[in-house]
Amino acid sequence: MVVRSVFAAVSLAGVVGGLTLLTPAPRDRMIQVFGDLVTADRVAVVVPGSDVTRATFDGGRRKPHSTPAGAARTLMAEAHAIHPAARPAVIAWLGYDSPRTFSLAVATQDAATEGAESLRRTVAEIRGRTRAPVTLLCHSYGSVVCAKALRGLPVDDVAVVGSPGLGVAHASDLGSPARLWAGRGAKDWMRFVPSVRFGTLGFGADPVRPSFGARIIAAGPGGHSD
Repeated sequence: MVVRSVFAAVSLAGVVGGLTLLTPAPRDRMIQVFGDLVTADRVAVVVPGSDVTRATFDGGRRKPHSTPAGAARTLMAEAHAIHPAARPAVIAWLGYDSPRTFSLAVATQDAATEGAESLRRTVAEIRGRTRAPVTLLCHSYGSVVCAKALRGLPVDDVAVVGSPGLGVAHASDLGSPARLWAGRGAKDWMRFVPSVRFGTLGFGADPVRPSFGARIIAAGPGGHSD
């Protein structure tokens, strides 16, 4: 497995000898690539939610696996445990200005709109490297970013976990043929957040409700960042 970490502006600049090169980035943006995009048989992109910075991208939290890089490592290990011959590549992606949990920004789509454009560019460049199936794994506010990017995006699956809502009333409103999966841990405090939208505040329908139209993931007993 090839692992390299550099600051990135959501641009996959090139591939040399299996090492994915990433271009410099401003502010708190960062990408870490695990595996080799050229030889991968599956690609996943981990899209985190609020309160993620360079400092917490790969550390600074009580649960290392809840960081974007930690989640990517866990996914790589699980994929190889299930199928030792698997050739996954996982991208831990922080291509937008993650809003703070206790802020007005986390209740609006502004940061997600900007992040969606960055995510679309990243997926386009991934597709330029491989034809392998691509899955977006979107946590919390990151699911809003994924939803904003999804229309016409060449991905095969989208999984949202701990989502506050996707800004639409039904999965079909996302305008994507990608399979949509949704899950929430039994102890996730997100279940107490009202599934409403008032003007620019809130994100609407709860994606784990059967009526929303997503495939439901059994997310276990964990909390919001488990």
